[in-house]
Order: sequence, then C-alpha cells, then structure tokens
Amino acid sequence: MTNMSPEEIQDIINERDREVNIVKDDFKFITECSETAEFMETEKIDRVKAISKKTYVYDEKITPYLTPDETENLCIIRGNLTDQERKIIENHSIMTYKMLEPLPFPKHLLNVPKYASGHHEKVNGSGYPLGEISPELSYQARIMAVADIFEALTAQDRPYRGPMKLSKAIDILRSMKDNGHIDPDIFELFISSGIYLEYAHKVLNPEQIDID
Repeated sequence: MTNMSPEEIQDIINERDREVNIVKDDFKFITECSETAEFMETEKIDRVKAISKKTYVYDEKITPYLTPDETENLCIIRGNLTDQERKIIENHSIMTYKMLEPLPFPKHLLNVPKYASGHHEKVNGSGYPLGEISPELSYQARIMAVADIFEALTAQDRPYRGPMKLSKAIDILRSMKDNGHIDPDIFELFISSGIYLEYAHKVLNPEQIDID
C-alpha cells in the first residue's frame, strides 16, 4: 500500500504527462525538420542540437535522441547537403571541364568546356568551380545557371523531395536574383518570355503548375 496522498499521486501523473508531451513535441519538431526545406533558421538549429543532447534508456543502454550524423544532417542551414556531400557534388563541374577541355573542338566551339562547367557559377562570384564574377562570367554560363536551377527545382525524380510547385520554384529563382546569385536580366527574360511556362506544360506534372 502506498503512503502517498491523492494529491501526490496526481502530481506524479501530471509530471509524467508533461514529459510525454515534451517527447511528442520534440518528435514532431524533428519530423518537420527532416522534411525538405530551403533554409533552417538559427533557432531551429539550436533546438535540434538541444534535443540531440537528450537521452533515453533502451535495452539497458543509454541512447541519444539523435546520432551525430542525424544531428549534422538536420542542422544544414541551406539545402539538403552537408559540407562534405556538397564538395562531392560540386566536383562534377570540375570534372566536366577536365573531360571536355582536352577535346579538339572547332574554333567556334572552343568555349564549350567553360560554358558547360559554368552552370553553377554566380554573378556575385560565390559559385563554382572558378568563382567568376560579373562581368567576366559569360552570358552562356548565366543562361545555363538559370536553366539548371529551374530544372533542378521542378524535377520529378529527386529522391530527397517531391516535385516542387511552379510558383515556389519561381519564388526561389526570384530570391536568388535579388541576392545576386543569378543574372537579373536573364531571369526577367526567362519570366517575360513565358518560356518557363512553356517548359512546365511540356515537362511538369499538371498538379505542379499552379500559376499561369
């Protein structure tokens, strides 16, 4: 028989419920963070790190809520790649140049290796592989950059997320234009010409096309 009063028992029950609700809220938060996002706010990253320090007992072993790898992947500020993964991905532009540059292109195609490998360059110089800045960055590379980003955002075969809505892809491109990542004139031409919508109707799923 317990010597605890009904009030003390109720306090224990209330504390248990409070802790269960905290765990549920943490689980919901981590689930939301694991979904694809373009940007992780500092406050969210701090909370992920705080949760990663929590532990529970499983099979008589103290187990962390999150492994170091899980914490690292959940704390990516932009996109979905860790620094190490991003370096691997970025290497494809360098390899493109190395593979194409030795080929005997005719005179009027001599710049093809530079154009083909420049689709990740940015007009503010923060791109790769050469980090060229406007006006040195060729118009061909600027066009390739806009096309590549748009295709990547709206692609239906990405394993890390579902197909993106057309309006969201345009909003992201517009933000990149405002932040000096892509050429503003080429972006405006991309929109005003309607080529983005022509591409959408030919390639995208109908449910992705939410703007005219």
